[in-house]
Amino acid sequence: MATNYNNTKQTLPMPAFRLACRLLFILPLMTAAVFTPTLQANEAVRKAEQLEQVVAPDSAASKITEPLSEQEAQAIDPAGRDPLEEPLTCLARTIYWEAKGVPGRDMESVANVVMNRLADSNFPNTLCEVVRQGSEQSPCQFSWWCDGKPDEVVEGDAYEVAKEVARQALNQELPDHTGGALYFHDRTVHPPWADVYLLTAETDTFIFYRPDATLAD
Repeated sequence: MATNYNNTKQTLPMPAFRLACRLLFILPLMTAAVFTPTLQANEAVRKAEQLEQVVAPDSAASKITEPLSEQEAQAIDPAGRDPLEEPLTCLARTIYWEAKGVPGRDMESVANVVMNRLADSNFPNTLCEVVRQGSEQSPCQFSWWCDGKPDEVVEGDAYEVAKEVARQALNQELPDHTGGALYFHDRTVHPPWADVYLLTAETDTFIFYRPDATLAD
């Protein structure tokens, strides 16, 4: 009886060296797939910290050398659950919680206020310190930080938009729609300081202010 050599070859075990070669090829790909997002996020955080210090008045950094890309910004805090420990997350989470459900330029205008505070020597020298200024109990500077509710993101699409706005703000690509405002409030409230500060801009949802320099003396 004739032997089917083709079928016989197919059933022979793969030589050990061929299996080892395949594993050596596959394992680096698997490793890259696991670690690349983390490495990209770490590099993006490094860039964000440098961009933050270009704006901060007490920093020696003076110009942007490495702007954040869209892909890098989205690699940071992808699930919206990271601790508030680095610039883009602190800024994006503030934009998200203060203006995630409102139309028009509201997100960008909130970003403007946070960046204007970072650039002002009367406020802290990092974005996270600006955002967290005050305490978890009122009064604090941004309502979402002291409302007693969880700070994790619940709407992924809106947070992606907020991170893109934060990226543009850190890259200094975002126009200031607020006229240099350092404060804002929702139209549904009227805090006492609104009668003292100069109104600089309005959106459908917010009203923006800065201190009157003529009253500084």
